[in-house]
Amino acid sequence: MDFTFTEEQQAAVEAARAVFSGVEPDGVPSPALTPGAVAEDVDRPLWAQLAAGDLLGLTLAPEHGGAGLDPVALCLVLRESAKVLARVPLLETCAVAMSLQRDGDPGLAAELLPRVGRGELVLTVGANGRTGHDPAELAVTALRDSNGKNDPSSSNDSSDAGHHSDSSAWVLDGVQSGVPWAHSADWIAVPAHTADGRAVLALVCRTAEGVTLIEQVSTSGELFAEVRLDGVRIEDRALIGTPGAWEWLRALLTTGTCALALGLGETVLSMTSEYTGKREQFGFPIATFQSVAVQAADRYIDLGAMEVTLWQAAWRISTGTAGALPVAGDIAVAKIWASDGVRRIVQTAQHLHGGFGADTDYPLHRFHAWAKQIELSLGPAAAHEEALGDLLAAHPLG
Repeated sequence: MDFTFTEEQQAAVEAARAVFSGVEPDGVPSPALTPGAVAEDVDRPLWAQLAAGDLLGLTLAPEHGGAGLDPVALCLVLRESAKVLARVPLLETCAVAMSLQRDGDPGLAAELLPRVGRGELVLTVGANGRTGHDPAELAVTALRDSNGKNDPSSSNDSSDAGHHSDSSAWVLDGVQSGVPWAHSADWIAVPAHTADGRAVLALVCRTAEGVTLIEQVSTSGELFAEVRLDGVRIEDRALIGTPGAWEWLRALLTTGTCALALGLGETVLSMTSEYTGKREQFGFPIATFQSVAVQAADRYIDLGAMEVTLWQAAWRISTGTAGALPVAGDIAVAKIWASDGVRRIVQTAQHLHGGFGADTDYPLHRFHAWAKQIELSLGPAAAHEEALGDLLAAHPLG
């Protein structure tokens, strides 16, 4: 494996660092001191800066105004975003946009994707199902409705595309819980299953009739939502029925979550190194104590494992390269390391910071809250260990 990044990928990192350099992790109220969500909306000024820096169209094809880069480039930018706890739906928007570009209706893609790249549209996805423990596509049904009528008064504007249906519409019923940034999104990608058990992906306008958002607050203090769909009708072109489309999107989301964990972990380990190098006991910096150095070294090893498994998974998604196991195996390994690694990193950081780590005037507690959210997103380590075991049983090695 060659983990050398291309010039285009490195340029994306530099652009991301320039945009995120002005972001303060404590720019919103502390989740530890806020009874509800820390804010009602995403960081819109930052979102506009990402659009101005062409980072929202990073993975879009040139015909949609994008740079045409791959998931590796997206993960590099996500890594930088997590270092400052950027409050933007970068992963969700880019992943759904890539899925629409890859498997969706070309006409709908041509309408929506240029607006995504310009920062005019926010996309998100429901990946947790009703409870977070069952396959997300089983929580929503997608049934054909051949009795739909064209609405002659409907606008052709893509922002209204979810409000009317044609003669081959679909009807959605069900619930997706813990949908990130749903109140700020314009479109929500909803995995569902058809009458014959096929997994599909529906693109639903947030303001469509029958869509109800129930406020939920994430561990990180951000405003999420339970999305309830009650007879929501969508156009035929808004349903992606390509076999494997939902599985591909979920794989990309999981890999992107690993990139977030890596970026967060790097910042936390850096904070810990700086603190232990200055904090003195018995006249010496505590970083010189063997027990402190050993714990920090263990977390450095975690970080290295998180990084190498992330790039292996991102590389396989980007290139489609065959391996001893399906790409899902590499993604499972990456998420196991990301979930366990980021948890151990923040726990050790809290321990080595002592009481100072719990001070709400110091940002470490915010990173701890975000780390727990990332750890459990798209499945904790135990869920991916089970998935990996199933893959190994089905594809014996050697």
